[in-house]
Amino acid sequence: MTDPAGRHESRRAVNARKRMSRRPSRLGIPAGSTVKPDRTREPGAGFPELLKNVWRRAAEAGDLRSGLEVLLTLDGHVPGDVQLRALASAEQAALTALCGLTWRDPDSGADVADVTAGAAGGRAGEPADPAPEPCGAPSFPGEIGLATNGRIALRIPGGHPLDPRDLAGGVRRVVWSRADLAAYRRELGRITERLARSAADCRAWLAEQGPGGRDALLAQAREAALRTAPFVLYQEDRQYTNFRDQNTLTGKTLWPGHPDCALNALQGLPLDLWSDHDTQLVVCLTLLIRSGGFGRVEEANGTQLTVDHVACTLERVRRCYNAVPGGEPVPAAASHRVADLDALATALRERRRTVGRSVQLYREIHGALMHKVERVAAAPGAAARARQDAVVERLRTKLPLSGGTLGELGRGLAAAPGWLAEPHGAFGTGLESLVYQTVAATAEAFGADFAMSRGMRSLPGLVRALRGENWAEICDWDITHFFCCVVPLPEAAAHFGGSRAALADAAWAMSSRMQYNSWHFVAGNLPPVPEVAARDHFVPPTVPDVAFHSDQHHHGHVNNNVRFSIRSPQAVEVDGRRFDGFMDLRLLRCAGDPFDEQDLLAAHRVSAFVARATELAAGLVTAGKELEVTAFGSGWHWETIAGQETAAAGTSPDHVRHAS
Repeated sequence: MTDPAGRHESRRAVNARKRMSRRPSRLGIPAGSTVKPDRTREPGAGFPELLKNVWRRAAEAGDLRSGLEVLLTLDGHVPGDVQLRALASAEQAALTALCGLTWRDPDSGADVADVTAGAAGGRAGEPADPAPEPCGAPSFPGEIGLATNGRIALRIPGGHPLDPRDLAGGVRRVVWSRADLAAYRRELGRITERLARSAADCRAWLAEQGPGGRDALLAQAREAALRTAPFVLYQEDRQYTNFRDQNTLTGKTLWPGHPDCALNALQGLPLDLWSDHDTQLVVCLTLLIRSGGFGRVEEANGTQLTVDHVACTLERVRRCYNAVPGGEPVPAAASHRVADLDALATALRERRRTVGRSVQLYREIHGALMHKVERVAAAPGAAARARQDAVVERLRTKLPLSGGTLGELGRGLAAAPGWLAEPHGAFGTGLESLVYQTVAATAEAFGADFAMSRGMRSLPGLVRALRGENWAEICDWDITHFFCCVVPLPEAAAHFGGSRAALADAAWAMSSRMQYNSWHFVAGNLPPVPEVAARDHFVPPTVPDVAFHSDQHHHGHVNNNVRFSIRSPQAVEVDGRRFDGFMDLRLLRCAGDPFDEQDLLAAHRVSAFVARATELAAGLVTAGKELEVTAFGSGWHWETIAGQETAAAGTSPDHVRHAS
């Protein structure tokens, strides 16, 4: 067996190394031998705590409309239209009848951006908890609550009282008037009729595809579920998900071919035996994927997956793309029939390629509901240039580079890249020095609590494997074949009890996760031979993203206070093969202000500089140079972050080492 640097190790040595803790504050100590964890997660931390606070704020609202606005936006954590599109048809009809709230204008089909706008039958003066009308009065005692999955829960006419076990708090009682009930009946009838027509259209369109075509669509949908981040989709009260709860789609829990996967259950099944829910699921997934690849599915996360909702998403994308000068504008769909939406989806995919060459596409991520939205960025402005200039200023003083912009630094580096393979400063190679100095400069320039960049340790090993077409070997590499340099600002220790040792541990936890991400993406760039297809991997990312309130679900994000972040992935060419997502630059803040679009644009230029350096280093390797990244391990993060202070003072009382 070989270590990441290609040196031979016996199996005994490998196993002994793996049994030792790699946490910076516990180096040299057997893993799992401490008396208790250094830090324990607060009970209810993350999403449960958010929902608890949201319900309290909603309950304090003076009227129903204000309380609903708090619930729909999770008190400002998500766009309100996402929650509106999460409602089942009866719940949607109820909110429209009670407050005039809908996810679209019934006449134009446009989204309702402001959940308080255009409402009919408002209840602005209604008391917080109205007294029920006398017995026999023509009214219904309704309820509104917040479910533990973040969705609004409603007791609709004829429905049972809300179950307290499913709620994040109590209930708000809402008395339905005779007019409310009549409006509800009309709205529910309209929605039900529309859904029935849509389901029939989906079934007819699937019938036109034939058995082979349907099987191909199912295979594509299964691959999307397997190769993208987890998602949660709804068809009325039925949940389709590969994220926690009871999984019904292939993902981390259900392996490919698992009988519990709803898509597997449809394989070869006669179409007349498919439920309306399943027909709409397959059609909607197909339309989303055709319009923008697997990643587009995440733009439906947390919502009802209906044809109307997909049509709304495609129309929003169409308007964004058409606002970009150049190219042929995409016409609107003639109708919400599947055939027309299919034509629109195909046209959008082609238009996306054109748009991506002239403007920067990125994704906005709302962590509370894992909902993602593709955006078209404006041109970089003064704020973005100021961030870049600050990075350039540090790099000029720390590296053998000259120039006034990142572009000029990159051109200078390309003209004389040889030092990347030679020792530089405290590092064994110039590439390592460049990565560290760029990450450190970025943390300072952007006011990020942490900045980081990942990559592969042995470019020579990768080149050898590529030339030998040893795809299985690449798939067999574990996460130690990858690195991630994490640099926190010293002030970030305040988010970890003021402990620099805890800060070093948090940085290493992030580094380890980023090594996993490199491992998880690399196989997605290889030919789909059986060894690659069998290897767990995601489709590599190609566009940057900015995330808000990510400290809700992901355990690592909750534990390490990852609230606001930017991710800027870049492709790198190695020996003639393009590797999407080969490296990235990430910034995060544990509190304070979120990053914005200008921050993202500046970060993307910085990451492109690191990617260019990596590609130049790979070019040196293909020409015969040896270049191994040996820095950025656990010990490096301990010495760099905890430093002399902990060495002089001894290990923190919070990090007592106990050998078993």
